[in-house]
Amino acid sequence: MGRSAAFFDLDKTVIAKSSALAFGRPFYRDGLITRRDVVKSAYAQLMFRLGGTDEQTMTRTRDYLAALCKGWPVEQVRQIVAETLHELINPYVYAEAAALIEEHRAAGRDVVLVSASGEEMVRPIGELLGVSGVIATRMAVDDQGRYSGEIEFYAAGAAKVEGVAELAATRGYDLADSYAYSDSITDRPLLECVGHPTAVNPDRGLRKLATENGWPVLEFRHPIPLGRRLRDRPAVPVAAAALGVGVGVVVGIAWYGRRQRARAAATA
Repeated sequence: MGRSAAFFDLDKTVIAKSSALAFGRPFYRDGLITRRDVVKSAYAQLMFRLGGTDEQTMTRTRDYLAALCKGWPVEQVRQIVAETLHELINPYVYAEAAALIEEHRAAGRDVVLVSASGEEMVRPIGELLGVSGVIATRMAVDDQGRYSGEIEFYAAGAAKVEGVAELAATRGYDLADSYAYSDSITDRPLLECVGHPTAVNPDRGLRKLATENGWPVLEFRHPIPLGRRLRDRPAVPVAAAALGVGVGVVVGIAWYGRRQRARAAATA
């Protein structure tokens, strides 16, 4: 038996917004994108989420991303992300996701973020959450330290499984004993490659698939800033996922707290 891991999609699973679009404002402010680019990026993100299972849609989204970023100085992107991370991402991390991540870590599992967003954005978000494992889109960089317009690895759809399999081979993960969490039907390959898949805030296609397969369905609804999470220490045990087999289960910090207090009162 190898080690087990927990693989988390990022957008709408761990954070309550698109990680790529979150940095649109500072990218615009610093001259990396135009107002027209902001609108087109939002539209491209919407099209991906509405029709992401289509190979042509994924290809168009990938090619648009490559063209948009061509010529950007990589160091400038990293600096923008570092300067705005706590403002743009920290307040939108789901408390339930943060608690679940801590549960997996306490159980001795490695936690890995798997996202189609760029590695320069995803890795700092992982560090914010105390997660070192990251599988994300990698852009090619020229000898001037700028994005060349080529994509080395686009972490979307079935490609996520390639990244997971490669990491599992390197670290000795037993995927049959591992977990995966996502909100989108585009991540069906990711969810099906592990022994314990869970749908989180699922879109219509994923909710249907989860119901058909008897997968747990969780609803995360409480984005809470890091400082408040550290004070409140919310607890959402991994075992609670079993309650969601085949149905939509609302798992929130308030719900969990009320349930614990009710139990304590009953046994008092």
